[in-house]
Order: sequence, then structure tokens, then C-alpha cells
Amino acid sequence: MDSLLHDLPALTIRRISVSDMDNNVYLLTSKASGEQVLIDAADDAPAIRQLLADGASDTSAAPSLALIATTHQHWDHVRALKELVEATGAPTAAGADDAEALPVPVDRRLGHGDMVGVDGFELTAVHLRGHTPGSIAFVFQDPEGPVHIFSGDSLFPGGVGNTQKDPERFNQLLSDVTERLFGTYPDAAVVHPGHGKPTTLGAERPHLEEWRARGW
Repeated sequence: MDSLLHDLPALTIRRISVSDMDNNVYLLTSKASGEQVLIDAADDAPAIRQLLADGASDTSAAPSLALIATTHQHWDHVRALKELVEATGAPTAAGADDAEALPVPVDRRLGHGDMVGVDGFELTAVHLRGHTPGSIAFVFQDPEGPVHIFSGDSLFPGGVGNTQKDPERFNQLLSDVTERLFGTYPDAAVVHPGHGKPTTLGAERPHLEEWRARGW
């Protein structure tokens, strides 16, 4: 199956699903520079290496994995991280409050609003507390089209991420998602979750109060 999701003016977005948990691994490749950002080295390093090879065809420059970004610390999102870091030497980025739990040293410990950039594009870190303490969504603001939000396990079609029936964590996550995603980005913004299919903020926005009322 073709991994290409979006062919944007400045970059491409590719996705594969790995493991029996249907984890999404995303690859952003700058067309001009060839620099790449991988989001969530979840599992199956050989499949991820093939994804990198596929992304190499999206640029006329020499491809280079410039950053491996992790949305959150949960084991199913980091199983291939150590192997890929050792193989590529790529630097890493993750939320500051999840960094110590990752299987590799984290080069960039991110807080809310921090920017991570490679040659060709930038991503904004949006801290969404609740699923884990340091969960981060990575946002690409395409100047020529919709915003792209890589939400990890914090926002899915139909609701926010799992907070283990903890009311405090649920309220924190829903409040952060409401303020920092729905309150900041337009309805056309595309949400790329950590598992399953994409959605848009516009498709989910009418259901925010329903989610709060049901408590998950």
C-alpha cells in the first residue's frame, strides 16, 4: 500500500501502520532539502527503514533523517526508537515530562509552544497533558493549505485519549485539547492520530461537550 498521504508544496507526509496495535508512524520530507522528521518510531524497524526509503523519492536532494520526534512515552510508540537512533544517529525530541521514560536520551525536551525545525519546515510542539504527563502534538502550519496536527494518543476521531477513568486526567486532557487545539486552529486542520484514521477539527468540534458529559 502506498504510504503517501499528502503531497504538499514544501513537503510530503507519509504514514505506515505497524504492530498489532495499529500504531501510525509518520514521515515528513522536505522537498527542497531532503531533511526528514519521523514521528513515533513505534515498532518494526525494517518497515520504518522502508518508509524512509520511500520518502527519499519525494526529494531531489540527498535525504537525511534530521529528527525523530516522539509524541509520548507509552511503550507501543517507542519500540523501534533505540534501534533507529543507533542506526541513523538522528537526534531526538519529546515532551520534557516524558523524556526520562524514553529508551534513549532525548536531545530536545519540549514544552508547550516550542518549535522544532529542520531545513525546509518547522513543527510547533503543543503540550496536551492527561494521556501522559508530557504528551506532545506536533503541528505543521502549511502556508498554502490546511494545518496538519500529529496528535499522538491525545485526540482521535470520536474523543480524546485514554485517561484510565481518572476524572482529573480526563478533565485536564479535554481542557488542553479544547484550548490548545480546537481553540487555536481552524476546522480545516487535519488530525493525524497515533492509531487509526485521520479526521479534522471541524468534524470533531461539535462533539466536545458530548465528550465532557460522558467523561471519556
